Amino acid sequence: MQSINRTALTFAACFLLPGCAVNEVITAEETELVVAEAAPAEELLLDIGIIPFAEGIAKDNDPADSGVYEEIRSAESRYLAYHLKTTLQGSGHWGAVRVVPSSSAFTDVIINGRIEESDGEFITLDVSVSDARGQAWYRKSYATQTGVSSYSINRDRRMDPYQKVFNDIANDLRAYVAQLPPQSVTAIQQVSELQFFADMSPQAYGEHLATDETGIVKAVRLPAENDPAVDRLRQIRERDRLVVDTLNEHYANFYYGIAIPYSAWRKTSREESINYRQVKRSAALQTLMGAVILAGSLAVDTDSGGRSSQQVNRDLQAIGIQQGFEAMMGGFTRRSEASMHLESIAELSESFGAEAAPMAVTVEGQSRRLTGTAAAQYESWRRILKEIYESETGFVEVAEDSAPERIPEPTG
Repeated sequence: MQSINRTALTFAACFLLPGCAVNEVITAEETELVVAEAAPAEELLLDIGIIPFAEGIAKDNDPADSGVYEEIRSAESRYLAYHLKTTLQGSGHWGAVRVVPSSSAFTDVIINGRIEESDGEFITLDVSVSDARGQAWYRKSYATQTGVSSYSINRDRRMDPYQKVFNDIANDLRAYVAQLPPQSVTAIQQVSELQFFADMSPQAYGEHLATDETGIVKAVRLPAENDPAVDRLRQIRERDRLVVDTLNEHYANFYYGIAIPYSAWRKTSREESINYRQVKRSAALQTLMGAVILAGSLAVDTDSGGRSSQQVNRDLQAIGIQQGFEAMMGGFTRRSEASMHLESIAELSESFGAEAAPMAVTVEGQSRRLTGTAAAQYESWRRILKEIYESETGFVEVAEDSAPERIPEPTG
């Protein structure tokens, strides 16, 4: 019976060794961003539109179990998209890079992303890239694990804790476009322009494009460069880009506005995730250890040997049973602590907004007010554009109108 006690104690001691702790990454992997050494030819620079990332929340999501909170993911969908924009701009390989409300903002290259995981420690993004022709470039999953130094106060604040993922995306995009022949780049630009023209005037420009049996859109003919309608449509397209640029101010304000609390959330969430794993593992081991000690203690034969020996065995059994119960109850307590860690994450996820500031646009001398989300404002603006085109008035005036501007919300 003494061997049972020794086995129980040895088993328990094993789980108390430092090697049982959850290992933590100190320094995360890094990828260097490939930056253009010289400015590429302007006519070969493609514009990029980044759609806010899909939140990746399951329909039956239970935050208490998954640790995924709708408020956080909603903020991340815009924050991460805008950070990708800043990374791509910094590479110097592209024309205009914008966060666009939807794919209806016709541009040369469209990036869609989905957040598969993001808890401050791990991030996984599913990214797909295609061009205006409908040609899929690639789809790829990007992931990294942050380390303690990723959130150090001495780190380079220009580098996001998830920066490796964004640099990997930027480098893959550069590598893909680098192998495209110049005629393909030109074809992409022509199609995106004609798509905008056809959206404004399907009857005049709808037949300039054709879709082949593989779903790829091609320009079957180009409008004459001296066509006054082409010049007017290019003016209105520039006006459309000004509106998208103004909407990007909203994304920028949101990005910089939540940078500090979001960084704090990620840092805390990472710590909480690691603590949660440690506590959960410790709780399971502690409960198991208590059960082993309790079983070993109950198995002690208190009736064998002399009277003195029997009393010693009874005393040892009582102590073992008490320690076994205490260890098991300690495990249950630590499980409660793990739940508290998750609750503390939830408390940090309630301060992010989704509405864009109202925008005023001046058309034909009249001010129009756009309200709602960025996507809603853009859809309203596109309806205005079509109304103007259908009435065949206002194009010269639109080109001379002031740029769209934000207007303050009414008070009182």
